[in-house]
Amino acid sequence: MDDLIGSELNSLVGQRVVDRRCFVVTSLGAGFALAVLPVSAQTITTSTEGLVAGEVMVPTKDGKMPAYRAMPATGDSFPVVLVVQEIFGVHEHIKDVCRRIAKAGFFAIAPELYARQGDPAGYSDIPKLVSEIVAKVPDAQVMADLDATVAFAKATGKADTARLGITGFCWGGRIVLMYAAHNPNVKAAVAWYGPTVRAYHAGDRTALDVAPQIKGAVLGLYGGADGGIPSDSVEKMFAALKSAGNAKSEFKIYPDTPHAFNADYRPSYRKEQAVDAWARMMAWFKLNL
Repeated sequence: MDDLIGSELNSLVGQRVVDRRCFVVTSLGAGFALAVLPVSAQTITTSTEGLVAGEVMVPTKDGKMPAYRAMPATGDSFPVVLVVQEIFGVHEHIKDVCRRIAKAGFFAIAPELYARQGDPAGYSDIPKLVSEIVAKVPDAQVMADLDATVAFAKATGKADTARLGITGFCWGGRIVLMYAAHNPNVKAAVAWYGPTVRAYHAGDRTALDVAPQIKGAVLGLYGGADGGIPSDSVEKMFAALKSAGNAKSEFKIYPDTPHAFNADYRPSYRKEQAVDAWARMMAWFKLNL
């Protein structure tokens, strides 16, 4: 009887351990997600020279979340830019975005926001990736994880979180708008082709729904030939910001330009538009942070 009870207790303890293992992804992988291979020869790679760059672990309420952090090697009190991933997670392109921003004097950090739901790197099928991981990531979780990332940045003693910015791409572009509404301390937000009238997780609101709550300066960067984000939905979003009294908001729609035009590792990359949009983003952060 004692052996049977002991066996049942061990089983329950084991089940409890599994239930509490909240983070499926505990470190960042190298390379790119299978869904975007082969990688284009035009991919930009920014060196770590003059930077402190690499993986860090961000404490959250239920465990530690991996993130990629880059900042200048000397100095402190750097303004902060949260970098929010595409649907493919924190892969080499997102890490490079962090390094590029850090080269301009910022503390840039990209948390792996799917860490509890799964690893997007191993998916070769995009619809399956969306249904099995992306659609299972609620906004409430993402907002809390970004809050934890800000707290981590502040605790390093290197970041000035009073000068808080955020940027992101596609799925992350929408999160930029949602987080700007969630956190009134966001001073500057730059959304790259983020959907404004759709949500990925059932029951979550759209960016248009929360537009009146956004107080910081918002810049939207979109492609006029983006089949998934009609230009009129972008115009409605920024009209709503203006109507709510947010005078520090503007957008740019590049004619005849596809979705993901800044993704230099993909065929959708458009160099001229990407270079112009990047310059607009950096000027936005320097003006507002």
